Amino acid sequence: MEGVTEGVNNMNISETQKKNRIQVSNTKKSLFFYVNLSKRYMQQYNEVELSALGMAISTVVTIAEILKNNGFAVEKKIRTLTVDMRDEPGARPIPKAKIEIVLGKTEKFDELMAAEAEQNGDNEEQN
Repeated sequence: MEGVTEGVNNMNISETQKKNRIQVSNTKKSLFFYVNLSKRYMQQYNEVELSALGMAISTVVTIAEILKNNGFAVEKKIRTLTVDMRDEPGARPIPKAKIEIVLGKTEKFDELMAAEAEQNGDNEEQN
């Protein structure tokens, strides 16, 4: 019975990790879409995992640097790996570079978010 409980706990941990993961593409959304989404995920889960393949890797690094340089995030973990991708079923796998960056909230995070929300509220009143 102990093995079953352990399996359930592991499943819950991996489900939580998936909820706060953002898979970044460099064609679909703007850089600041991902920056703002990352902030929301950090508000909800205290950390966010950004991941990307191939050419989108530089986009993920840029997002992480924007969040760090503006005082919102601290780097918790960076992982690089190679994953096998297939262009079509049955095709030979092609190795692709992948990066995963885990960012956590800074001590100033909530204060910065409150200031940002206040500033955005002021902008809306002026329009």
